[in-house]
Amino acid sequence: MIDIHSHILPGIDDGALTMEDAVSMAKQAVNEGITKIIATPHHQNGIFFNRQQDIIKRVRELNCVLQSENIPLEVLPGQETRIYGSLLDDFEKGDILTLNHTNYLFVELPSGHVPRYTEQLLFEMQLKGLTPIIVHPERNAEIMNNPEKLLNLVKKGALAQLTAGSLTGHFGKKVQRLSVQLIESNTIHFIASDAHNTSTRSFFMRESISKIHKEFGSQVNYYFHQNAELIVQGQPIYKQEPSKIKCKRFLGIF
Repeated sequence: MIDIHSHILPGIDDGALTMEDAVSMAKQAVNEGITKIIATPHHQNGIFFNRQQDIIKRVRELNCVLQSENIPLEVLPGQETRIYGSLLDDFEKGDILTLNHTNYLFVELPSGHVPRYTEQLLFEMQLKGLTPIIVHPERNAEIMNNPEKLLNLVKKGALAQLTAGSLTGHFGKKVQRLSVQLIESNTIHFIASDAHNTSTRSFFMRESISKIHKEFGSQVNYYFHQNAELIVQGQPIYKQEPSKIKCKRFLGIF
């Protein structure tokens, strides 16, 4: 299994604090069945700034430690960048890191709203050959109140990644219900952990797989599994047309 979203790199954001914490997270990831994990530290969120070259160096260091301790987990480079107006300028400067050096790029929205320039920026990213992936949209307050905001962005080429813990109820029942509806409506392309530690913000990947199997069947699990594989390889992912009928259902879930 591949986890495309984690905060496993030690001491650079609100994830693992020390190398020991990172090793503990790696062991837990292995127990979850994860063999590869993309380290995606926060960048430009107003608190943390982790540029491309720094992340690549930290990934190399962590992999060396994991290899020395015979932990069968490969860490790949990535970044969780908060959306901001000059993002593409900084991409040209080399500060912005895509997922495992592919054309896929994580974009984090503010927790409370969707900035007015979001649609335009995501469009400009695609013109440059980048594929934006909106992370944990189910936890964005504006999307929670109006999921059509996400549907519109997906229809215009953006992808979306759901947090495993959202689906399993660790962020509350409202977020869980929306998560189910977003999957039903073919608006989600990836499930990932967004793990920060081994206690309060763990992986929950096995639990989410069980939930998906129960709610949607094994084919949907396979869909998410394959898309994670394809993203690491830099290949086009599988996409399904978002369903207008199901989107109408989730507009009234709150």
